[in-house]
Amino acid sequence: MKGVAVADADDGFAALWDAHYDDVLGYAARRVDFETARDVAAETFLVAWRRRGDVPEDRPFPWLLSVARNVLANETRRGRRQGRLWGRLRGVREAREPAADVAAAHAEGGRVRAALARLSERDREILQLIGWEDLAPKDAAIVLGCSAKTFSVRLHRARQRLAAVLAEMDTEDQPLAVAVRRSA
Repeated sequence: MKGVAVADADDGFAALWDAHYDDVLGYAARRVDFETARDVAAETFLVAWRRRGDVPEDRPFPWLLSVARNVLANETRRGRRQGRLWGRLRGVREAREPAADVAAAHAEGGRVRAALARLSERDREILQLIGWEDLAPKDAAIVLGCSAKTFSVRLHRARQRLAAVLAEMDTEDQPLAVAVRRSA
């Protein structure tokens, strides 16, 4: 009996798609570019599939447009966040003078770069996002695909490991004291 219910649900969803996909696509296409509109329409029907028990049988089109409107709002917010992040990344790079960066790196940063080279790739990336790209922890978390809290813990640990490597390098650089006996 369950197979019949699944078949009915599939047929019902197919009928919903056939009746309203073009209209949902048109709604989205009047607000965003066509490729994004196709994504919005697909996401709208994905929500409809997942929540098919919530789709009103008598008037599904307004419900679909409500979902499409929410998907568009999410897309707009995502685009703005991504635009701000890329803008910050571009701004940081444009604000630097490459020749000055190279000279400063050789004059002041050689030791730190050597210490970074001893760290894991993950620790280097975390420290570089904060120190070199000047990202806030919440933005760096987005870049790495983790929560801001998780990123903060990782940053704390990476800083501890960097400090330990720098301290180790300091002890390596200390010349050995050699006792010289002077004859009288």
